[in-house]
Amino acid sequence: MKKTYIAFVAAIAALPLFAEIKMGAPFTDGAVLQRGMKVPVWGKVTPPADGEVRNIRVEFAGQVKTCEVLQGDHWEVDLDPMEASKESRTMKVSEFTPGLFFDSVNETVEVKDILVGEVWFASGQSNMECPIWGGNTRYRDMKGGLMTTATYLPNIRYVKSSKAWSVEPKDLQAKWCKFTPESLQLFHREDGKRGTELSAVAFYYARELYLALDVPIGILDASWGGTNIDAWTPRSGYDGCDESIKAAAEYPVKADWKAKADKKGPIGGAHQQPTVLYNGMAAAYAPMAMRGFIWYQGCHNSGESQLYCAKLHALYNGWSRDFENPDLKLYVVQLAPWNQNWLGICMAQTQFCAEEKNAALAVTADVGNFDDIHPNDKEIVAKRLAVHALKRDYGFAIPEDDSPVLKSASFEGGKATLSFDNVKDWYVYAPDRSRNPAFELAGADGKWQPAKVENYRKGKGQGGAEVDTDYIDTPEIVLSSEAVPEPVKARYMGKARTAGTLYNEASLPLGPFETK
Repeated sequence: MKKTYIAFVAAIAALPLFAEIKMGAPFTDGAVLQRGMKVPVWGKVTPPADGEVRNIRVEFAGQVKTCEVLQGDHWEVDLDPMEASKESRTMKVSEFTPGLFFDSVNETVEVKDILVGEVWFASGQSNMECPIWGGNTRYRDMKGGLMTTATYLPNIRYVKSSKAWSVEPKDLQAKWCKFTPESLQLFHREDGKRGTELSAVAFYYARELYLALDVPIGILDASWGGTNIDAWTPRSGYDGCDESIKAAAEYPVKADWKAKADKKGPIGGAHQQPTVLYNGMAAAYAPMAMRGFIWYQGCHNSGESQLYCAKLHALYNGWSRDFENPDLKLYVVQLAPWNQNWLGICMAQTQFCAEEKNAALAVTADVGNFDDIHPNDKEIVAKRLAVHALKRDYGFAIPEDDSPVLKSASFEGGKATLSFDNVKDWYVYAPDRSRNPAFELAGADGKWQPAKVENYRKGKGQGGAEVDTDYIDTPEIVLSSEAVPEPVKARYMGKARTAGTLYNEASLPLGPFETK
């Protein structure tokens, strides 16, 4: 017995020194993991000495996964796909030394209260950042006070990333919060200043998914007002990018960059350099398993709309590659009407979503505010994003989730006939009850003039007289204008301060366009 005891003590003495385990950014108490796909779990450990090996074991939901660290400090395992679960469970991560009869555990970390469900990421500039509740009455959701007070859905969890830019990917640790009044009101500052409140679009999107799916939802919010798409684009997204955006791809990002140092190319501030916001606010979460991300941005790039489609491709390609998910979804919010003409950037957003099979567009032509670039109704925006996910990702039998899109145009006999996809028939809804959708026609001189719709369904008015109704019974719309006897071009919402008033049978609005 004495010899056995001495041998045991000697074995313990020979163990490697204490090795500290650090978990990757998403893996903190209260986390939500993605169901139905492999789930990478990673972190750091004290680097092994030469000839030494660090062994890591991850235990969760009945699974046990191990890996070896031979050099460096990074470790990673993949959990097998899991079913959704509202059960609060603990993940146990250990650094151990294998033994002949048993393993000796040197260090253990526990991550508690983990759920399994659907995970999404929300990103963009101010209209994504615009909070569900906060101190500024003009910069928050119109119903935010009521919604945050009346919402108790603790199986929805969120992370709000602090604003930070970085030349290199920055380490982060998520703080998961629950959808409860106490948590959602937490960031309402008594001094009246806006704090780090959860995005209103992210709030409503997560809520819509939870009410439809009844599984835990995790939503990560990394957004910053007044920022460009380049800053959110991973470096990997520029690999093989279109020649038109080489200026962004090759821009020399600098750690000591100052706002006035160099304003060439796409840059407008230190935090606007390519990739620096992705590095500072999102990169640490890759390769987290998630279904996709929602994107609300474009105002800052509106002056270069001819480049924006290519930049959206770079954004998507980078996120998809870094998160190791070729099926990653990207649902884009089209810019809402304002006191500026968004036609070019809106058409670029439409083009991208037509070209990328994993993308879709939420059209907001009818929810703008001509006097505020931040319209306050974020719920309808989130609903239109959510309908894409419910149909495309979760199998809901939704007849139509896309807004109408121009398919073709012909010009003959002084009229324009426009044909559309994603619509069987139309209706017009305008607050003033007018039937004057914002169509225009132009002739060879290129001068745009207001146009009228020729093919409304006819109905009976007072005294039995024939009148136009609010409906068009076909996917085609016929236009004419007395000021343009021979039209060659047509457009919709081509001016500032114009709102969308045409809808398909699914109540989804037609967005801005111009014929080629």
